[in-house]
Amino acid sequence: MTTKLKTLDDLLVHELQDIYHAEGQIVKALPKMIKAANHPELQAAFEEHLDQTEGHVERLEQVFKLLGTPSTGKKCDGMAGLIEEGKKMMEEDAEPAVMDAALIAAAQKIEHYEIASYGCVCTYAEMLGYDQVHDFLGQNLEEEEATDEKLTALAETVINLEAEEGDDVEAEEEASR
Repeated sequence: MTTKLKTLDDLLVHELQDIYHAEGQIVKALPKMIKAANHPELQAAFEEHLDQTEGHVERLEQVFKLLGTPSTGKKCDGMAGLIEEGKKMMEEDAEPAVMDAALIAAAQKIEHYEIASYGCVCTYAEMLGYDQVHDFLGQNLEEEEATDEKLTALAETVINLEAEEGDDVEAEEEASR
């Protein structure tokens, strides 16, 4: 049986438990994404985000401490679904650049979920006057937004172009047959 959410404080803790579990899932998923990535810049971006995500978990633990709540997670089904989608994509037979484009798409779906989650808990913390909690959560939000921007730039300037060139090479090979 679940506890009734009676106050914004209750909702804040509930959502923090959700994102805490989500971050734990991401820590486990990122090494697989690093391994599946082909482009060195994408691997480096995923490695950097793994380090950041470990920092997010630590900040969340500090937030739980500030709130006097045990740092436990409630299963985040949303993140589990996004990670499962990414896992299935990694099992596809794809050209390396196309796989990298697919990995960026999967990672950005995850980032957008996190951005939405951190945006909400930041608002709750601010409304409740939890300045230190807001600061910690705001740092996580800023890093998620920066990662999303970095992945977009990598996709638009390198990865998607290489994936598109793969289409051109295939078309040229077919035309010459």
